[in-house]
Amino acid sequence: MQYKAIRGFKDILPGQMEPWRRLEEEAKQVFEIYGYREIRVPIVESMELFARGIGEATDIVSKEMYAFRDRRGNHVAMRPEATASILRAFIEHKLYMESAVHKVYTIGPMFRYERPQKGRRRQFHQIDVEIIGDPGPRSDSELISMIMQLFSLLELENLELHINSLGCPHDRGPFRAELKDFLKDYTSQLCQDCRERMETNPLRVFDCKVERCIEIMKHAPTMLDFLCDECSRHFSSLKRDLERLGLEYVVNSHLMRGLDYYTRTTFEVQTRELGAQSAIAGGGRYDNLMRDFGGPDTPAIGFAIGEERVVELLEEHAELDEPGPYIFLAVLGKEAEDKAFVWMHELRKRGIWCEMEYQSLGLKAQMRRADRLNTKWVLIVGDDELAKGIGIMRDMSTKEQTEVSLGSVVDEVAAMKERS
Repeated sequence: MQYKAIRGFKDILPGQMEPWRRLEEEAKQVFEIYGYREIRVPIVESMELFARGIGEATDIVSKEMYAFRDRRGNHVAMRPEATASILRAFIEHKLYMESAVHKVYTIGPMFRYERPQKGRRRQFHQIDVEIIGDPGPRSDSELISMIMQLFSLLELENLELHINSLGCPHDRGPFRAELKDFLKDYTSQLCQDCRERMETNPLRVFDCKVERCIEIMKHAPTMLDFLCDECSRHFSSLKRDLERLGLEYVVNSHLMRGLDYYTRTTFEVQTRELGAQSAIAGGGRYDNLMRDFGGPDTPAIGFAIGEERVVELLEEHAELDEPGPYIFLAVLGKEAEDKAFVWMHELRKRGIWCEMEYQSLGLKAQMRRADRLNTKWVLIVGDDELAKGIGIMRDMSTKEQTEVSLGSVVDEVAAMKERS
């Protein structure tokens, strides 16, 4: 029997990792400049954690979550997002006792059972960032500035920042009632999912991707018309801060995040290059979720980057150098092989990527292997060269060759690497 990956789950093979590595390494560097620290949370949590945090009426909880009973009958789920797990850890370990504000990030896989398509899989990867403890709006603009700085460093183009305010629970009641009255006039035209959402949580209709529902919602009332004075001031301050930072934005009054816990600021970074799957990152403020989980009444804001979608953009536009060894040792003869084996490990101890063949092969075969590995230099050494104490160093890009002393070859290569 030949085994294959489960539908919606995909291998990331050697040779495909470079854009993933670039994205994650750039992200970590930017986050640490802004004072964020890494946190790692479990893949499996209590199902109730996500049902309470995300909302039982959401598609994620009701239709998409990988939930099951473990061997002891506990109802658990594979995480569909990271925020709920981070807050659970924050409360469980009483991190709120350490300082007033915490800034954390995590990188890893999430799981949702939905129809696999371009840019969307059942196991997907997110970079998740949270500021816990500040009510904003200054922290909101900092978070948005950071994500735009990351995308700029990644040389991503044709991006648009969309922002909106979802107000507070006091605002949402009247807006929900007004929206529900609006939708009643279009019940027969809505898709079946939206007819159900209209009863359970009408705000979810804004998230629908069915074309006729999208057209209907263009004429729907907006949350911005229902903001209280405090929420209105918060949103105005956010816009002023973004303008001070030189960040262009679009006020998208129909932007609704797909999770129930969001309040006030919400935002997405969209691209015009991925068709319908236009959002590569999004997030918002969730000031009541900590309290709902039984922790202290603590405001927070966060976002998640969809790694698969950003990687797709990097693969299409960015110039990604395939990594390769700094030097390959092409050796002929048993004595030369033994000596080169020691050199290789000495070079690796100095932080230099060095390779050689495990088995004895001819020089042509070794040179072909060095070329396939995208090696910068090849040191050619046979028993004759070893006896003379002189090896041949070949530049694989220019094909030029020079002699090098084998008595201090490790120091010579280390010095070359230092100069490069």
